[in-house]
Amino acid sequence: MFPKNLSGRFVRLLLYKKYSIYACCYSTDALKTSEVTVHFPNGRNLNLSTGKYAKLADGCAIGTVGDTSVMVTVVSKTKPSPGNFLPLVVDYRQKSAAAGRIPTNFFRRELGPTEREILTSRLIDRSLRPLFNDNYRYEMQIVCNMLAVDGVNNPDVISINAASAALALSDIPWNGPVGAVRLGMIGNDIILNPTRKELQESDLNLVISATKRNSIVMLEGSANNILLPDLQKAIKQGTKEAQHIITAIESLQKQFGKSKRIVEPAAELSLEISEAFRSLSEMRVREILQNSALDKIARDEALSEVRVNVLDQIRQSYPDVDVNLAADGYNSTVKSVFRDLLFENDKRCDGRELDELRPISCSINLYKPLHGSAVFQRGQTQVFCTVTLDSHESSLKLDPLSMVTSGVKEKNFFLHYEFPPFATKEVGRMGPIGRREMGHGALAEKGLMSVIPSDFPFTIRLTSEVLESNGSSSMASVCGGSLALMDAGVPIQAPAAGVAIGLVTRYDHANQTIEDYRLLTDILGIEDYMGDMDFKVAGTKKGVTALQADVKVPGLPLKIVMEALEKATNAKVQIIGIMNDCIDKPRKEQKDNRPVCEKLEVEPHKRARLLGVGGINLKKLFAETGVQVSQIEDTTFQIFAPNQNAMDEAKEMINTILTSERAPELEFGEIYKAKIVEVRDIGVMVTLYPGMPPALVHNSQLDQRKVAHPSALGLDVGQEIQVKFFGRDPVSGLMRLSRKVLSAAR
Repeated sequence: MFPKNLSGRFVRLLLYKKYSIYACCYSTDALKTSEVTVHFPNGRNLNLSTGKYAKLADGCAIGTVGDTSVMVTVVSKTKPSPGNFLPLVVDYRQKSAAAGRIPTNFFRRELGPTEREILTSRLIDRSLRPLFNDNYRYEMQIVCNMLAVDGVNNPDVISINAASAALALSDIPWNGPVGAVRLGMIGNDIILNPTRKELQESDLNLVISATKRNSIVMLEGSANNILLPDLQKAIKQGTKEAQHIITAIESLQKQFGKSKRIVEPAAELSLEISEAFRSLSEMRVREILQNSALDKIARDEALSEVRVNVLDQIRQSYPDVDVNLAADGYNSTVKSVFRDLLFENDKRCDGRELDELRPISCSINLYKPLHGSAVFQRGQTQVFCTVTLDSHESSLKLDPLSMVTSGVKEKNFFLHYEFPPFATKEVGRMGPIGRREMGHGALAEKGLMSVIPSDFPFTIRLTSEVLESNGSSSMASVCGGSLALMDAGVPIQAPAAGVAIGLVTRYDHANQTIEDYRLLTDILGIEDYMGDMDFKVAGTKKGVTALQADVKVPGLPLKIVMEALEKATNAKVQIIGIMNDCIDKPRKEQKDNRPVCEKLEVEPHKRARLLGVGGINLKKLFAETGVQVSQIEDTTFQIFAPNQNAMDEAKEMINTILTSERAPELEFGEIYKAKIVEVRDIGVMVTLYPGMPPALVHNSQLDQRKVAHPSALGLDVGQEIQVKFFGRDPVSGLMRLSRKVLSAAR
């Protein structure tokens, strides 16, 4: 199997009833390679290898499924960075060469990251970040480099597993590995790692990242209004399947992994100063966090005032204290008090019960020129949503490589999410949207995508602008977007809503277990920031359409995830009930400014007349009425008009074009005098009557003899000949004329 200079051995590591993992190790002076393969029942085996490429990186792994391969490298600096956060950057880049393509931009090279690349980078980041220690402050970059794409197997989940393997193999301290799988559902069957074609038929597209002991660290998915029991079943199965990948990565790590580097312990405040912080601030912070009369701004200002006062006293008492450590010390005290109060009182800082929603109000049909509009207010989170209907020509076209990996060429429904700085009373730069806005918009779009009818004749652009934000603005966008769609008269299957579930735990890091926890329904911004989970769930009363779980602890047991889903389902039903008081079904009566769309059947021989030379008639129609006419099939055209008046005017103009200069009725088999208007190599173009589009008499129909060129018969422009009419071609609508049959008769 291997060259003679290779010494190899095969080790069978694990054998399950349906799964088997194999490892292969072989080495030479120039090459040292190790790999493992996870065999799944459906034959979509995952292969993870290392030691062949990028050996200067701290860690490198290649993940392969089918003919799709992704190389992931990880590099971390050796000196800590300032700040109290993990400076981790994940760069996932699609390579056209990997799919056998050339980029279509002017420079013919990869430019800035696309939306799909950004969303996949976030997916990988959220799967890995929770497993780093709190004191790891070293700048780190994970690069996912696409080597080959077969157009069948998606590279995103492969990238998560390869990144997990690269971190496990590196010398970077990490509490992994994680395993990731994608689940689909066709009928009642759950499909593991479905192909691109299967995903197009699937009612579920769910990505799960999990650690050992069936602990979930990340969920991301969309669904076609799937029932909660089916979703829970899929999550349980996906978590179980991920354990086989984790075992394979651990076996690879034992054979080829590096020893973990020793990290300098993070600087900490002395016990004396920590106690001083608690004695100076605890009671005041408790009073603020228990005052339910304070709103977001008032609470933040009160905590900031205590912060300034306490830090001044600490600096006076301890002049040599580090300013950044002192600030972190105060933040830790506030976070500890905030979490303790939830366990002590089972009450939240705004006075709500743990499963109580914030006050909700909504309104629709706000401004007359808009096709659809709505404002959704939940507590101090407010979103303004608008719906714009346009022709299919305005659909969102995807880049070629995204088409290969997703199987989607264009989108007739898309949601754009905007988060201006004034929404949180801040001053900031207005410009292109960032990764966060793109991720929130994509999640809200998934929440509404499955309720949009597939045969809707318009392109729908839904915009959601956050006017106020105090937590869960993406789920508010689902609620406001659903209202705006119904206001625009879009026949959605059912109203949809979204809610975010939070979590506060007492986590035992030594045993990696959760000793106690509290689930919070409809979380505030402060509960997201100081909590351990942000679990967003969107859907209708019947089922779930989208979900996303961001976890800050190293994994959640299935019990907590299932309980969170049930709480989200109950809250979702309550929210939809409130929304139904505003509008409970799509608007039946059409607004005056609503665009209209109709289909037009045109006889084959009249298509040229409708289009005009170079499409001049359609261009003139658009310039004068704003109406767009596009061809769907050979004889079927679609007319899109901004309103009914424009449609009536356009139909009148089209009728005039098609009926003007009505052609005389030609009888089958009759002989007509034809005038030659053009001589071509293949024949002559003739007209039988004034205003007629020229028709071709082919060389084969000019004479009984074989004719290479019409000039051989002395034919020229302006000359008149006799031809016989044999009707029109049933497909193309072109006239069938012959001069040959007449010469034979003579």
